[in-house]
Amino acid sequence: MGKIKDVAVQVRGVSYKPNDLHDTLNENSIMLLRANNISDDRINYDDVVFVDKTKVSKSQYLQVGDILICASSGSKNLVGKSASIKGSINATFGAFCKVVRPSDINANYLSHFFTSPKYRETISKLSAGANINNIRNEDIDNLDIVIPPIETQCKIAATLDKVTNLIDTCNAILEKLDLLVKSRFVEMFGDNKFPKVKTSDICDFITKGTTPPANDIYSEYSEGMIPYLKVYNLSFTGDLLFKQAPQYISKATHEGILSRSKVFPNDVLMNIVGPPLGKFSVVTDEYPEWNINQAIAIFRAKERIIPNYLMSALMQPNVLRPFLEQAVGIRQLNLSLEQCRNLEIPLPPLDLQNQFATFVEQTDKSKLAVKKVLEKAETLKKALMQEYFG
Repeated sequence: MGKIKDVAVQVRGVSYKPNDLHDTLNENSIMLLRANNISDDRINYDDVVFVDKTKVSKSQYLQVGDILICASSGSKNLVGKSASIKGSINATFGAFCKVVRPSDINANYLSHFFTSPKYRETISKLSAGANINNIRNEDIDNLDIVIPPIETQCKIAATLDKVTNLIDTCNAILEKLDLLVKSRFVEMFGDNKFPKVKTSDICDFITKGTTPPANDIYSEYSEGMIPYLKVYNLSFTGDLLFKQAPQYISKATHEGILSRSKVFPNDVLMNIVGPPLGKFSVVTDEYPEWNINQAIAIFRAKERIIPNYLMSALMQPNVLRPFLEQAVGIRQLNLSLEQCRNLEIPLPPLDLQNQFATFVEQTDKSKLAVKKVLEKAETLKKALMQEYFG
């Protein structure tokens, strides 16, 4: 067992003022990464800025093997998130970040430590109760880490790389399958091929949920309970994410104060309170009845529209974006049921809708097979992380 300070050094981020930024990358500027560029243990380049090179010291240029860490944030959930620099990159990083630079340890081994549950648990405890959510240099320096012989470090890193690559491959396949469904929808129903109708004309009713008493929400299932859905159970891909964070309410509450917010298999759900807005799902038949909170709207399709088609139509950018722009509020965005009822979507013949629904069902079977592999890989990685890092 050793400390991070025994095997790595820390480098502080670049401090700069607004007038030190350039509009574009040029011979006098360099790309600067910030906390928002760290996501899912990866570097993303969605919103980078360019800072004048005179503000950057030699040590602040990112190097292969560096571990970029969010050191300060208004959210405790973001503090400590990390991503390693896998390839050569001409970039630096901002003052709200810091770099851990390996000096006497396998860089891949160290990068896996900084994504381990043990690390996240420690950082969470360090920031608990602090008024300013940040990580001090001594917090990182004094982190405990198992330091086996270098040959063992390399083997461990290679094993974790393989499992991580399998997880990444599964996620990439799932993303492509989602894109395939979207492409199929546009191919079949795009270019204004069919007349538009209001959702109020094709749904039996559109309403929203109700919040039960806090002491009537349970995390464990027992006989007589009803599954209860919140916004985090919906997704931008239309998948129902219930097993990740299940909650339940009593049958009495379901039949009483929440009786109007009952949902059933094939109901289409969309969150109307955010941010974020625009999450969806079609209710599955895992349970005969469900319930939802007040942030979710129910669209119950009539006979002339297929639920899978209805959800896909609502998710189309030309339908969804103008709808979301109608949201009102500052800290909390809200959409009304009246706005939901006035949404317009194309209505093709039922036989075409059924063709699309069949395609979605086949794609969902493929997704389910990939998700099973993904679940096993994620379980294996957690077990390996526990074994290697404690």
